[in-house]
Amino acid sequence: MSSQGKYSSRHFWQQLLPKIVIAPSFALILFFVYGFIAWTTYISFSRSRMLPNYNLDGVRPYEKLWNSLNWQVALENLAIFGILYIVICCALGLLLAILLDQKIRIEGGLRPIFLYPMALSFIVTGTAWKWFLNPGLGLEKTMHELGWESFSFDWLINPDMAIYTIVIAGVWQTSGFVMAMFLAGLRGIDSEMLKAAQLDGASSFQMYRRIIIPQLRPVFLSAFIVLAHMAIKSYDLVIALTGGGPGNATAMPATFMYSYTFSRNQMAVGSASAIIMLMTIAAIIIPYLYSELKEKKHE
Repeated sequence: MSSQGKYSSRHFWQQLLPKIVIAPSFALILFFVYGFIAWTTYISFSRSRMLPNYNLDGVRPYEKLWNSLNWQVALENLAIFGILYIVICCALGLLLAILLDQKIRIEGGLRPIFLYPMALSFIVTGTAWKWFLNPGLGLEKTMHELGWESFSFDWLINPDMAIYTIVIAGVWQTSGFVMAMFLAGLRGIDSEMLKAAQLDGASSFQMYRRIIIPQLRPVFLSAFIVLAHMAIKSYDLVIALTGGGPGNATAMPATFMYSYTFSRNQMAVGSASAIIMLMTIAAIIIPYLYSELKEKKHE
């Protein structure tokens, strides 16, 4: 075989081998992710109840979904949790990042402490905070034993306040991760620009307000995408911390979907709620991906 033939054969296998390696993973993703999305979409238009029923029922499952009081409550809880979760995580993460950006001596010890909660699963976080906030076991009981008999913290069992316990636990777990994102953004800002601003007499507050924070806009956007995605699909934290209760005071779309699909034998309605959640997440992520790809094409 000529050297040119050997080269073309080697080039052919170099091009083909990566495709062969990736093909099994691609096929599995195609089937187990996109295949089940398509199946769930079909079920959401069917007459399925306890078991799948492939007879179509039009948009009636979606009508039942939007007429359900439990779904309305779940959306209201998601709005409360999502807004507070995103805003507090971003604010706290930015403040912690600014603190660590001051080159303090104990930065190396503080970063692992702030990031540690993110290494835990939401099940562990929810269980730990459930013990801590339980009036008969945690904070309230400890304060009573210390002599503060009038102290009361019953948010976990108070239907009006229980949703905020989920916010507390979620912020505790995720704010360190957001801090790391902002810290990376702060460390990427051109120091020469900051030195020039200092020479012009700008105060630290002015530099953060007019130079540093505006340049962190991509980090804010990335943090929003990540946090919004986590808020919409929140399930394990809610189940571990409150179980969706008291009553349905902390029910979320994800808990609604599981309950209607597997407990209430209304699979079509549960599938419809899953599709609504998927469309909401897609409405957040797709524009972000489009803008990122568009910027890379222009570079």
